[in-house]
Amino acid sequence: MSELIEVPVDNLIFDCRVAGNKSDELVIFLHGFPETSFMWSSLILDISKQGFYCLAPNLRGYSNKACPSGKKNYTLDKLAKDVMEIAKAMGRGQFHLVGHDWGAGIGWKVAHDYPDSILSFTGISVPHLQAFSESIIKNSEQKRMSRYIRLFQWPFFPEKMIRKNNFALFRKLWKNSSEAEIEDYLSVFRDKKKLTAALNYYRANFKPFKKAIKKQILGEINVATLFIWGEKDKAIGSWAVENGHKFIKNDYVFLKLDAGHWLIQTKYQEIKLALSEHLLKYKYQKKPIVKP
Repeated sequence: MSELIEVPVDNLIFDCRVAGNKSDELVIFLHGFPETSFMWSSLILDISKQGFYCLAPNLRGYSNKACPSGKKNYTLDKLAKDVMEIAKAMGRGQFHLVGHDWGAGIGWKVAHDYPDSILSFTGISVPHLQAFSESIIKNSEQKRMSRYIRLFQWPFFPEKMIRKNNFALFRKLWKNSSEAEIEDYLSVFRDKKKLTAALNYYRANFKPFKKAIKKQILGEINVATLFIWGEKDKAIGSWAVENGHKFIKNDYVFLKLDAGHWLIQTKYQEIKLALSEHLLKYKYQKKPIVKP
């Protein structure tokens, strides 16, 4: 059974779900938007049975005591550092990393910036951020798919539209989620401060992402990587996915599924099998720590 713990990081405290034996290798699971760590509840239990200690935090802005005000506090650098600090607080210098949606975006950043700490990475839905950022500017299909990101740049109005009719817009996205899952999500998004914090991920990083058209914002990934994408994803088109492959310079597996964006809910068994194989392949393959 999983349990809820608090993990202190500097002046923030992260609400985390954990499962497994603390002495086993650590796997950190990063949720996306608009979800919480609840999305991983079943998966962390199943993966822990493979001999892993699984931890899924409610990310910055989603945790009760880790919700600073202002979009400047939600840049990708800070979000990535949170992951490293959570691992450090758990006494781990190396760990496996799994992320979906924004969690995948953060995961690419962590894998790029801290490769010696990442035993393996699994990104779900969102491809390498250089390719994805370029696609928002260059690819007509992705421009259309990402119109909501531009809408989120407005202050106040997106929050108002999201809360309208008891979160009707979000409920359409959650049509494959359980009632318990939805209620956990709403426990976060009903809090106005947390809803704005979640939208600040888009507001703090949109301008840096747009710079990808002129310069490289994220480089090669030198970590063993599994990337999973649903070919019917309405938010992530094929251009970004195909162009993302070239950035992975370590062992790489790409799994394309006949599905949309919400793969944990709709393709659970396929995700569990692929992730289990990936994690077990790189279990006990600790890397030498490179000192600066």
